[in-house]
Amino acid sequence: MNLNLQLVFKSRFIEELEFYMRYFLEICYKGTAYCGWQVQPNGVSVQAMINQALSTILNEPIHCVGCGRTDAGVHASQFFLHFEAENVLPKLFDLRLNRFLPKDIAVKRIIEDLPAKAHTRFDATYRAYDYHIHFHKNPFKDELSWYYNWLPLNFEAMREAADLLLQYEDFEMFCKTGGSNKTTLCTIFKTELVLDEDGNGLRFHIAANRFLRGMVRRIVGMLIAVGKEKISLKTFKAVMDKKATFPFHPSAPPQGLYLSEVRYDYV
Repeated sequence: MNLNLQLVFKSRFIEELEFYMRYFLEICYKGTAYCGWQVQPNGVSVQAMINQALSTILNEPIHCVGCGRTDAGVHASQFFLHFEAENVLPKLFDLRLNRFLPKDIAVKRIIEDLPAKAHTRFDATYRAYDYHIHFHKNPFKDELSWYYNWLPLNFEAMREAADLLLQYEDFEMFCKTGGSNKTTLCTIFKTELVLDEDGNGLRFHIAANRFLRGMVRRIVGMLIAVGKEKISLKTFKAVMDKKATFPFHPSAPPQGLYLSEVRYDYV
């Protein structure tokens, strides 16, 4: 039986096999070289690299489940995954796993004492993203931030638009087409727009119970449009009030986006 068939068999019957133990891993990764988190048929993914490393160390087919999905080129400064294993984890497991993984994926810790059927995706109660923008050309930031040099920007208008998001629950206008979301309702907990002290960069922070596909990058793109006064605050609010669509759909590039925080009630 090949590895893929073993993974299918294991995922189908895992809940019935009491001798499998479930573990959480907290990791971080630089997404530049990957087609995203999820395994893809025509690209190298973060999930595929971790599956391979876990399967090699534990000498059994392992299929990990992530707390969410990130697109190609998107990073994660905090990310959780879970996996089940029949074999006992070896000593210094996290160190061995880090040796197997490439330099752009790092394991921070392993969490073993978990509630029954704990799930990294379904049990997450809080997720936060940070989006980084720099205004002056810097080759050391090119893969980790969006180089945006069309200043000036109306930062106060951008902050007002970001604050307006807290008043709404339906974000269909920011959802990328083709998504599998059963609902477009989200609860936004916090938004913050922080300008660097030297004025050379900007960080947008947003936290919610869940996010739609492409939602954060579209919000950032629209905030930039507000900052460039291509769309007014009045129009921005009118679209949100009417649950309508914007006259255009700018989306910020992936390299500035980080999944930065995920919370659980028991971790």
